[in-house]
Amino acid sequence: MSELLAPAGNIEALDAAIGEGADAVYLGLKSFNARLRSSNFAWNQFEAAVNSLHKQNKKIYVTVNTVSEERDLERLYRFLSYLNKIGPDGLIVQDFGVIRMCQEFFPNLELHGSTQMNVESAAGVNLLSKAGLKRVVVARELGLEEIKYIKSHSNAEIEIFVHGALCVSESGLCLFSSFLGGKSANRGMCTQACRRFYTVDSSEGEKSGYYFSPCDLQLIEQIPELMQLGVESFKIEGRMKSAEYVGSVVAAYRFLMDNWEKDKKGAVATAKRLLSTDFARAKTSYWYNFKTNDEGVEKAGSLILNPNQAGGTGIYLGKIDHFEPADDAAKARAREAAGPDADPKDYAICMAHLSGGSYDPDPGDSIRLHRQDDTGRVSHKVRTVTQDEKGRRLIDVPLGFKRGDSVYLLQTKAMSKRYPRVLPSDISKFRQQPGAEVLPVLDLTPVARNELSYFPEGLYIQVSTVPDIYQVISKTPVRVILELNRETRYDLLEKKVSLPLSKKQVIISLDPDCPASREEEIASDIASLIEEGYRTFVANNIAHITMLRSKNANVIAGPYLYTFNRWAASWYENQNIGAFITPLENSWNNLKSNWEQNVRDRGLVTVYAYPALFRMRFKLPESYDFLYFKDKEETIFKVNSTEDGSVVMPEEPFSIADKVDTINSEGFKRILLDFSRTKVTRQELKLVTNAMFKRQVIPETSRFNWKDGFYSLEKIEIYKAMNEKASAEKEAGIVRNSKGGKPPRNQRSASRNSYSSRNKGSRGRGK
Repeated sequence: MSELLAPAGNIEALDAAIGEGADAVYLGLKSFNARLRSSNFAWNQFEAAVNSLHKQNKKIYVTVNTVSEERDLERLYRFLSYLNKIGPDGLIVQDFGVIRMCQEFFPNLELHGSTQMNVESAAGVNLLSKAGLKRVVVARELGLEEIKYIKSHSNAEIEIFVHGALCVSESGLCLFSSFLGGKSANRGMCTQACRRFYTVDSSEGEKSGYYFSPCDLQLIEQIPELMQLGVESFKIEGRMKSAEYVGSVVAAYRFLMDNWEKDKKGAVATAKRLLSTDFARAKTSYWYNFKTNDEGVEKAGSLILNPNQAGGTGIYLGKIDHFEPADDAAKARAREAAGPDADPKDYAICMAHLSGGSYDPDPGDSIRLHRQDDTGRVSHKVRTVTQDEKGRRLIDVPLGFKRGDSVYLLQTKAMSKRYPRVLPSDISKFRQQPGAEVLPVLDLTPVARNELSYFPEGLYIQVSTVPDIYQVISKTPVRVILELNRETRYDLLEKKVSLPLSKKQVIISLDPDCPASREEEIASDIASLIEEGYRTFVANNIAHITMLRSKNANVIAGPYLYTFNRWAASWYENQNIGAFITPLENSWNNLKSNWEQNVRDRGLVTVYAYPALFRMRFKLPESYDFLYFKDKEETIFKVNSTEDGSVVMPEEPFSIADKVDTINSEGFKRILLDFSRTKVTRQELKLVTNAMFKRQVIPETSRFNWKDGFYSLEKIEIYKAMNEKASAEKEAGIVRNSKGGKPPRNQRSASRNSYSSRNKGSRGRGK
């Protein structure tokens, strides 16, 4: 029997999910999860939830599905140690550093591969299964035939999304939010920039719309067939949705799963009626009805995109145009509704007036507030309504919102239900928290003599066409990286064109999109390229690792095989991958922390690129007759739509070409200029190489996250706490030691020596 898995973004949603018959829930805590903007659970609430659900024979999974920088690792280790003690039924993970750490220290924790891993094939599923993962959440942009193929060619449990919001980007490959302000989707901070209002330059002149805001997924009609396939878990998206939403969606899918065998047509009709109160976006079955990859590439765009569909969900109630403080009675009602164990922040409210909508919310209605700058979206249940001196109707809203922020209706009170509480009324006995364990230091393996003969020091240039190779060889790169796409595949394997350099000097970069419908074709192309004499490949999907194994090929981990920390790099080392192209989102400080001096010859650092901000598996609809679009800040973006899918890039490239001397001096002696998806011109090539040699900043370029790194709520909170503590100590006349609270130096080195000696000689496990 397939499992029905529901989101629990807060305690009320947990109650609704279990009350309507979910077999399991997934939730996040206050860090290391891809929905940091949802309420999430406090330590004692989580421990109580695990205890209560296990008594009901229900399961609970924890999302640890973000990538971690080097500075996060000690905190991550303590977090995993805490989870190991509490005993949830599984961890949903993205970072291979988490897998590596669990393999070493917490082998009893059950691991599930997140959809952020971009697993689209049986080869990818099988690699994770061999690594010890029990279940894989496959990519959302897969079709029914592809799910069938994966099920019949792999052994791990398969979990699929069946309802809720979609990402327009291929799973785990979106850099858009990160590029615009460091708020990375891979770090749980996505601002959903794709759902914003854009202006395009079309054949009819300027037009505006929500061009990249996708519809919501709904697979209620496909559930019987998916159950017959043996899919182990059906996942409902929505950790940022209201309890009413969770309850109604769970009820619909539970009914169908329990009754379709008796009366399939009637059960589907009833389930669809139960979903009629889902005030979300228009629905789509996305890729599920296509028989071939080419059919999906051609038609999926028109099923998922609608420029007239606003990015928000629910019925528009208007914008906030006026605030007033909440009186004592309103505060008391909010405190009572939040529950006895709630954080005071959960019932901190003020009163707001809305204008521009067609419905006035009442107490008991669930609303969602969207900040105008896309920094946050919060679901909230209205508790009280008042009038001000001018007769304006005011509703209670959480603190932290401003005039101009939008409000949407999610559910009305009439749709609300009361559910038995999952958590006990007294959770004071649940007191465990992450401790102060010290993470043993891991040393990556220094490069052995001749180990990286295929990866020499010097300049690398990446291009997307064979003619562009002729353009760039004037700069005498030590290697040219050629992107494998439909055009280059034809040139290399069918036309068998002659290249102006030896095949030893050409590295083939594999596309991160590796769906099940093309899995055998891609594996065959790789084998043919090896037969033709190409020996070095850039893997950008974990399936490529399986395809290249035992093929006498050199494998470089590409920028989409994220290595933001040494534990992730160590995992890849153990897959016999010794060279790495560092992720484009990375910062200079994290790069130096991740790769110590004696292993920096393993890294290739990109200093110039047009980053793929998001990648879509489909061609854009015919009505999208534009190449460029811009946002309200007049930032211009370019979209390429081809038979290989669609890619959005910035008009202004990422460049740190002027920093090459600094990068080299720190031991990173391999530098990449990436002209993928662009036509290389002599003028641009000269501009970039001059900037490298003359240490000149190229005008109208972006630094991405190179200087400032990722936006970090934790870092902001730490700085805030440090400032508050410093102020308090200053008032008390206390003088702090400048070294702060670090452990004594001898203690830290002792932990390094202990771990290193215990694992002497192990690849990626210390020297």
